[in-house]
Amino acid sequence: MSTPLSPPASPPVPLSSNLPTHADASPPAAAARPRLRPDDGRLVRGRRSRARIRAAARSLFEERGFDGATLRAIGERAGMGASSIYRHVQSKEELLIEELFELQEEAWTRFRAKDDRNRPTAERVRDFLDVQHGLYVADRDLTTIALRATTKTEARVARRVLQLYDRTIGLLMEILQRGRMRNDLAKDVDVLEAARVLFHVTNGARIPWANGMLKDEACRASIHQAVDLIFRGISAGARGPT
Repeated sequence: MSTPLSPPASPPVPLSSNLPTHADASPPAAAARPRLRPDDGRLVRGRRSRARIRAAARSLFEERGFDGATLRAIGERAGMGASSIYRHVQSKEELLIEELFELQEEAWTRFRAKDDRNRPTAERVRDFLDVQHGLYVADRDLTTIALRATTKTEARVARRVLQLYDRTIGLLMEILQRGRMRNDLAKDVDVLEAARVLFHVTNGARIPWANGMLKDEACRASIHQAVDLIFRGISAGARGPT
């Protein structure tokens, strides 16, 4: 008696088969469009943390002086541990440079609020530097040690100082660019180099002031004299026809 033949076995379904199952009969919408990562607010929280750190540093500098206020104590005053504060800053000098950044931006805001861009360029430069000097004098205890901190050679601080310098030069350059449009400057003047010179001579006057070697008004007068001297060389007509 012959044995009946069995029906041929169905071929195995490959693992990569696209045949739907009950579990994936209706694919989720997320498969067609990846979900965007929601904003977790870290940027806002980071700014708030840095603001708390700066406020704590200011109060401790006033109470204990710069040398007596440790970074750990600043963190405790700001309500965070040592590991947390080191995620934001790694030295007290960094905090001081941040203060100079804030003062500079405040000076620019105040200057622009009252500025007439059609005034003579030298006058506008002096006015901006006057506003900046006034803010420095108003917060003398902080700004004098902050200006000294700009001479620190530690890499992180030095990089931040260079960013501060570049920002200041950029603001002066913006004023000079307007002067070029008004034909206040000689045609061959490089406004970037002129802005750099203005920055360095005015900063040079502030370092002696920060070290107690110049009075407030003497520092201001020295800055004005430097600006006047530079504009004698870069003003239109100062060097005759080009």
